[in-house]
Amino acid sequence: MSGEGGRRERKKQLTRQALVNAAVRLFTERGYDQTGVADIAEAADVSKRTFFLHFPSKEDVLLADGGDRVDLAVQVIEGRRPGAPMREVLAEATMRMIANTAAGDLPNGLAALRARLVVTTPAVQARVLHAMFTAQTRIATALRKAYPDVLDEVTAASVVGAVTGAVSAAAVTSLQREESPEQTRAAMRHAAEVALHCVESLDPSGGTRATPGRR
Repeated sequence: MSGEGGRRERKKQLTRQALVNAAVRLFTERGYDQTGVADIAEAADVSKRTFFLHFPSKEDVLLADGGDRVDLAVQVIEGRRPGAPMREVLAEATMRMIANTAAGDLPNGLAALRARLVVTTPAVQARVLHAMFTAQTRIATALRKAYPDVLDEVTAASVVGAVTGAVSAAAVTSLQREESPEQTRAAMRHAAEVALHCVESLDPSGGTRATPGRR
């Protein structure tokens, strides 16, 4: 990346982070419904137009890096070493996503805010559920393509849903208990390990094969 391109990208990321920080502060202080896009843009010292260049809606601010986390998981699956066991690959993909969350959404308060709003605000709940479904579908599709002789669509969706669902549930529970970012990260990792046990029987080296007729 050229020097000019690098500067533009850094400026873009700084603006995006300023919008996230402003949203977290305003949603916490004023309330979600009482805060509009114009309020967030003003607090971040940018225009509404700039806000919409980064986020389609204020709900999407709560999912700021969600797409990047899914990209990380898909990259791990697609870039796996030849012959890598599925459990190993899915474990690495999951831990990459957890590390990304721990580096961003946990310390800046975004994850805790999202956990509170998802049970109290229908618009947020709908957007988060949609994002979760989209993420699970992308990861499951990548995993099935990586292990076509082991997984059918239903099994791939089940495996990914079990792991990501366990991690999400553990994170929400930890955040609702007002635990520290370190404790929440540990809870997510533990949940992932528990859920990943179900993948061991599907190991390509000699585990259960896909159910005939479901491909």
